[in-house]
Amino acid sequence: MPLETRIREALARGDAEAAATETIRGYGPQILGYLTRVLRSPDDAADAFSLFSEQLWKGMAGFEGRSSVRVWAYRVAWSAALRVTEEAWRRRRERLRTSMASRLAAEVLTHAAGEPRPADALDALRAELAPDERALLVLRLDQRLAWREVAEVLSDDGAPVDEAALRKRFERLKEKLGRLARQRGLVA
Repeated sequence: MPLETRIREALARGDAEAAATETIRGYGPQILGYLTRVLRSPDDAADAFSLFSEQLWKGMAGFEGRSSVRVWAYRVAWSAALRVTEEAWRRRRERLRTSMASRLAAEVLTHAAGEPRPADALDALRAELAPDERALLVLRLDQRLAWREVAEVLSDDGAPVDEAALRKRFERLKEKLGRLARQRGLVA
């Protein structure tokens, strides 16, 4: 049975804990990869992933089903990434209490730590981009989300992001990456 179906069935039964567990275990590795690419720091990504897990765990019962669980999970992850990049987070370095969500996050982090990830020239170019630019690239290219889904993930506090504006940003971003690649002799 597909992951999305298992999660929705758990929610239909009123079992938000089972739905959250399925979501963190099923989508966790790709969410962690997304956070690592966006934040460019394994430590920040681990912090954001732990925060993501806690927020998802707490919010799962309130999931309204207006999008796929996968897209909603990326929205929660983006929120966690933004929070970790805030100066207040860095000063306080919040310690989350141990819970089932924290244990699941640790499980995914432990498994992901052993997976090699090839470094390439594109990663070096991506490192020069702002977090929101990296997020756009990762969501569209690596995670293959539709424009509507990318717009939903990147929406600010419920304010929708215009898909056409995202496409235009993406085109400018491709041009920027092309310039950077030419400057570094990666392409002719």
